[in-house]
Amino acid sequence: MENIQHSSFLMFIALAFATIIFCKWLGFTRGKKQDIPPGPVALPIFGCLFQMLMNKPTFRWIHKLMAEMKTEIACIRLGKVHVIVVTSPELAREFLKKQDANFASRPSCMSGRITSHGYLTAALSPCGDQWKKMRRVLASEVLSPAIHRWFHDKRVEEADHLVRYIYNQCQNPLTNGIVNVRVAAQQYCGNVIRKLVFNKRFFGEGMEDGGPGMEEKEHVGALFTILSYLYGFSIADYIPWLEIFDFDGHKKTLKKAIESVTKYQDSEIAKRIQMWKDGIKKKEEDILDILINLKDSLNNPLLTLQEIKAQIIEIMIATVDNPSNAVEWAMAEMLNHPEILQRVTRELDEVVGRDRLVQESDLSQLNYTRACCKEAFRMHPTAPFNLPRVSTQDATVGGYFIPQGSNVLLSRPGLGRNSRIWEDALTYKPERHLLDDRSEVTLVDFELNMSSFSTGRRGCAGVLLGSTMTTMLLARLVQGFTWATPFDVPNVELAESKCDLLLEKPLIAHAKPRLNKNVYWKLQN
Repeated sequence: MENIQHSSFLMFIALAFATIIFCKWLGFTRGKKQDIPPGPVALPIFGCLFQMLMNKPTFRWIHKLMAEMKTEIACIRLGKVHVIVVTSPELAREFLKKQDANFASRPSCMSGRITSHGYLTAALSPCGDQWKKMRRVLASEVLSPAIHRWFHDKRVEEADHLVRYIYNQCQNPLTNGIVNVRVAAQQYCGNVIRKLVFNKRFFGEGMEDGGPGMEEKEHVGALFTILSYLYGFSIADYIPWLEIFDFDGHKKTLKKAIESVTKYQDSEIAKRIQMWKDGIKKKEEDILDILINLKDSLNNPLLTLQEIKAQIIEIMIATVDNPSNAVEWAMAEMLNHPEILQRVTRELDEVVGRDRLVQESDLSQLNYTRACCKEAFRMHPTAPFNLPRVSTQDATVGGYFIPQGSNVLLSRPGLGRNSRIWEDALTYKPERHLLDDRSEVTLVDFELNMSSFSTGRRGCAGVLLGSTMTTMLLARLVQGFTWATPFDVPNVELAESKCDLLLEKPLIAHAKPRLNKNVYWKLQN
């Protein structure tokens, strides 16, 4: 019996060894034959899923692999899906500009399906009639320049509220001006988009000092959870028949976060629809009103209730992360480089002065302030990859064969920190974006040397809103207050979180009012 067991064990080892050799040979011959981008050896059926599971977070493992292979394009097979990761601006331009039509779709996967309520939204839906319909709605009815101007006063209200909230921290003897910049930035973004969508700052009462209440903290926290798990390298995203088992818990976490968001949003949507039906509501005031009242050619409602709910979730998650993360990192970098903070402050004093608050009409003159935002986007992106693109047919990019159905991921840190493109790539230098005195700094890099907002057919429809919110957030923080590290902290520790690209520790800083007292008095009254 022992001999039989010993022989079986040896046969198992031999079979496993033969499988590995075969896989290596298969990968070698296929790679030579079709010139697929370089990558780790993949097993049959599962691909590199086991390596992915053993090396969390996945994005750091992928970037480490690419650094070791010294390549700016890699192919990592997960299940049957070829995941193509790109850190080269030249290749990024070929994917998103030259061959944009072939790479304009989205993958069909568990996280995208659940978040979009079955692919009902503009950003997450694969190419097709639904995507075209929702994209048209966003571009012409929700995020157009005309609508942006219409919502100006709502954005100003929240920019004023931000200053009022921080001023209250300065006046509070318990906080004595100690501010959690991450909370202030994230809640500003949450407040803005809630005001634009629902015409309200808080779902609950909020705090007496103007800070977020329990409802707002849960809402924004759940939005960030959705962002973490959307296209978050779940097993079920690559082997759909394993979704029922939810081995990595992604599905459970994602559904719970969506429930936390819809708990507050769906009741507002239902209430508003009923108000329009009953004739109580007669004037459009926000994005929700717009979506409810859209009509098709037969004068029937253009959007279903599920489409409205799903699209509002997508609008929410698309708005809260980019501006808040960029500004928190920018403030952290500037606290460690006081000369940069002083230059931003000087620009604001020259353009705006200290007798009024900076307004959106001033932003076009704040070139250095925008350069600070852009440099934060370059060095410290909020997400490791752009939303995945899917090839609708076989293609050749940069001499490599890209199979139909491949998921293409542009690495945001890979592009923005590419030392071949950027001099002193790991140094925060806003002046690198100041081409000359006449050129206006924009937060989008259409040459894809960095990625703040995507481009092409799947480009971000909210570039104008996102750029405005980011610049206004930084401008109001710097103009309204003098900032310093807390008394017992000489420098901000600029370390990334192990599981994402946020600062490892939320930025805590000391704020002190620096404007004419009448400015704050007007806000308080």
